[in-house]
Amino acid sequence: MSYWNLEKRNCVQYRRHFLVDNSLFHVERCMSVMQSGTQMIKLKRGTKGLVRLFYLDEHRTRLRWRPSRKSEKAKILIDSIYKVTEGRQSEIFHRQAEGNFDPSCCFTIYHGNHMESLDLITSNPEEARTWITGLKYLMAGISDEDSLAKRQRTHDQWVKQTFEEADKNGDGLLNIEEIHQLMHKLNVNLPRRKVRQMFQEADTDENQGTLTFEEFCVFYKMMSLRRDLYLLLLSYSDKKDHLTVEELAQFLKVEQKMTNVTTDYCIDVIRKFEVSEENKAKNVLGIEGFTNFMRSPACDIFNPLHHEVYQDMDQPLCHYYIASSHNTYLTGDQLLSQSKVDMYARVLQEGCRCVEVDCWDGPDGEPVVHHGYTLTSKILFRDVVETINKHAFVKNEFPVILSIENHCSVQQQRKIAQYLKGIFRDKLDLSSVDTGETKQLPSPQSLKGKILVKGKKLPYHLGDDAEEGEVSDEDSADEIEDECKFKFHYNNGTTEHQVESFIRKKLESLLKESQIRDKEDPDSFTVRALLKATHEGLNAHLKQHPDVKESGKKTHGRSLMTNFGKHKKTTKSQFKSYSADEEEDAQQNPGKETGQLYRLGRRRKTMKLCRELSDLVVYTNSVAAQDIVDDGTTGNVLSFSETRAHQVVQQKSEQFMTYNQKQLTRIYPSAYRIDSSNFNPLPYWNAGCQLVALNYQSEGRMMQLNRAKFKTNGNCGYVLKPQQMCKGTFNPFSGDPLPANPKKQFILKVISGQQLPKPPDSMFGDRGEIIDPFVEVEIIGLPVDCCKDQTRVVDDNGFNPVWEETLTFTVHMPEIALVRFLVWDHDPIGRDFVGQRTVTFSSLVPGYRHVYLEGLTEASIFVHITINEIYGKNRQLQGLKGLFNKNPRHSSSENSSHYVRKRSIGDRILRRTASAPAKGRKKSKMGFQEMVEVKDSVSEAARDQDGVLRRTARSLQARPVSMPVDRSLLGALSLPISETAKDTEGKESSLVQI
Repeated sequence: MSYWNLEKRNCVQYRRHFLVDNSLFHVERCMSVMQSGTQMIKLKRGTKGLVRLFYLDEHRTRLRWRPSRKSEKAKILIDSIYKVTEGRQSEIFHRQAEGNFDPSCCFTIYHGNHMESLDLITSNPEEARTWITGLKYLMAGISDEDSLAKRQRTHDQWVKQTFEEADKNGDGLLNIEEIHQLMHKLNVNLPRRKVRQMFQEADTDENQGTLTFEEFCVFYKMMSLRRDLYLLLLSYSDKKDHLTVEELAQFLKVEQKMTNVTTDYCIDVIRKFEVSEENKAKNVLGIEGFTNFMRSPACDIFNPLHHEVYQDMDQPLCHYYIASSHNTYLTGDQLLSQSKVDMYARVLQEGCRCVEVDCWDGPDGEPVVHHGYTLTSKILFRDVVETINKHAFVKNEFPVILSIENHCSVQQQRKIAQYLKGIFRDKLDLSSVDTGETKQLPSPQSLKGKILVKGKKLPYHLGDDAEEGEVSDEDSADEIEDECKFKFHYNNGTTEHQVESFIRKKLESLLKESQIRDKEDPDSFTVRALLKATHEGLNAHLKQHPDVKESGKKTHGRSLMTNFGKHKKTTKSQFKSYSADEEEDAQQNPGKETGQLYRLGRRRKTMKLCRELSDLVVYTNSVAAQDIVDDGTTGNVLSFSETRAHQVVQQKSEQFMTYNQKQLTRIYPSAYRIDSSNFNPLPYWNAGCQLVALNYQSEGRMMQLNRAKFKTNGNCGYVLKPQQMCKGTFNPFSGDPLPANPKKQFILKVISGQQLPKPPDSMFGDRGEIIDPFVEVEIIGLPVDCCKDQTRVVDDNGFNPVWEETLTFTVHMPEIALVRFLVWDHDPIGRDFVGQRTVTFSSLVPGYRHVYLEGLTEASIFVHITINEIYGKNRQLQGLKGLFNKNPRHSSSENSSHYVRKRSIGDRILRRTASAPAKGRKKSKMGFQEMVEVKDSVSEAARDQDGVLRRTARSLQARPVSMPVDRSLLGALSLPISETAKDTEGKESSLVQI
């Protein structure tokens, strides 16, 4: 089966089913009405409704409205719509008085990463049905696309949008001046004479001096002619301008390393991608067809076979990394944001398999879900369970773990158990699950379609007749100290509205100042300072206005206890002394280490648990570190905050890895991350931790790593851990952690870039300077593998820059390594981020490949990939200057390997002819050590001040390190206990950042 049909094999034909109930004529009538426009009332939070004209654009890709003060923002991409609901179902509708609007005239569009709602009211029910039908049809069509059709659709949309934005006067034509402005926007630096020549060649109609859209398409193709691809085609076509079936087969076998290439497959490629009917009739592939093929998903850097489940799914649960979400219900920060049930639907459909539900007592005996001791909104537990039940197995059938954080009374716990059993029904029945004779956790395969409840379980000594009992209350809610919690008080005369309004303004201001969200340069963790400042400012505000009350509102307020941003001194000293005792005890009783994990000095808390809820917990019993004893039992889930997990990983990584071979471990963010930023998951994946929970609502570097990790294996939410992590053990901090295993030599030639845009945060937007791009490639995995290198800078060309540079890396454990491609715009005072793409090393495919940047329609990097195996004793490359210039000299360790890559004809031609301006970089012969033998620990000489192994810095390209790595993670194997405790005292989260 061909690559481009692979994804469609199991694709649900949504549009076909949709049309069973809606005739094509009816749907097209809906499209016509939507494109003509309909006046509707747009409801907004806290304001009256606004009357606007809503319409579908001519390409049926965007919903727009007018009038609007921000016309460019008054649009919603159809691709971004998650769902459309009928009636008064949204939170904003619920705030309106009953009877204000006819429910049959109301509907809501949920869109974007944060599930924003657009609440609309039509003048009659017929108009509402027309829009709901039309929008669902468009959404169904997008769901039904395979990757090739989606790529073509987005390309066509991008070209059309580019034309429309360049057409300043809206006459449907582009003159030469508008073309020059467009060239600048697209980062094209061509002589005006050359642009005019191409303009005249494309301008073929009677209306000379302007280009229609069809003529612009011709102009754009001339401008986009790829010299690198043309030379590559010539090298395999005996210098003809096309490839025959035999020549195409040779290219696929030699360069793309494809096996089982048949004549039928090559003919299918020609039929799919060739645009000339004459060439199709001759069964040859011209340059335009070859370009289409090379830019298609079939030649993407990501292995198309990995879009489906390909790993062994019959191993115990603890042998898999499991995609996990923290505080799933939140749409934003941890203090003030909205809670929405739709967030569960979103993350489940994105592939997440472990979701979190924080349960608290609600009014009328109904448990609610929200973030305790904060100002986040509340949603009903019943609604959460119904949403999970509806969406858990839409994308795949592998099990979902429901992480219950239980803060409810026994009465409402029974209500929780009732809802779980009544709604999930047989999804909770695990009696038929086969676990085999050994005491192992069941496999994802055997648990298909099942929901596992993760929570507390009553101790066995109570007996089956006990209706309730005491259990430890050690969970993520306890990570934040008591003095940092919001408490209800009725004695200070302040109102809830006053407190919330002040905190929101202060929080937004501090978040803006500190920029603590994890971006490409996360070098500070300032949430503690933020909390302290918020607290002090609020207290001062309340002291200045002690009698302020808001009329008409109930005067209950919220005050903050003292020392908001500080730990109790007793807690610190207790932790210090306990850590010292632990170290001393470990030295005196080395055998004890295998029976107990690192224990943390915390006060023991307990809570009451009812039997009904306890009995629903089977394989996922939540336990605290103090309760861990290696007695051979399975089914425990150990929960750690990132801070405490960091201590364990640093001090007892091998023991932690051994524990994770039989049990599950969940790592969650520090409660001081009130901005919902994310920690670096890599150190915990390296230790074999399965459930590394991140804030899915927060986009950034860490979520990009998480997405890349779980995109492989069909994005099913389960990724098999390396065999070395499932049996036996190794030191992840060692300089050569697996000396008996072959390493991978990763040779990456960065050839060129295509349509790289200006930086998203560019001060002048499209009017800014043409970018000077360079590419940085980073390997992320075991500490010994973490390194990065970069190309030279190309001046004034973001449209088609050519680098032609080779970067070489050695990877010790490719099974867990990630490869991150970043494009930067060089600036005299630093650099600006343009885009990125992260891929698992195991999903890379050799040959000539395009790396499409995430979230950018057309932007890509063209590369050639070679992966060799290195046997024998490893000698880590230290970054010889000449090693990564155009003609890298391989080190002795590489020369001694069994394979030396021979350059193909296309490789030699491209090297000989392609060129690009450089920033005056000189080939240096500085006296760096060419090679240093790595023994038991990672050499500090190989790393920068942040612990990242970097190739030799190039003089004109020394820039701020984009992703620092915690020195303690990549330095010595274990930190002194006193230093660790001191670090915890001074900074709650010793952030491990890449």
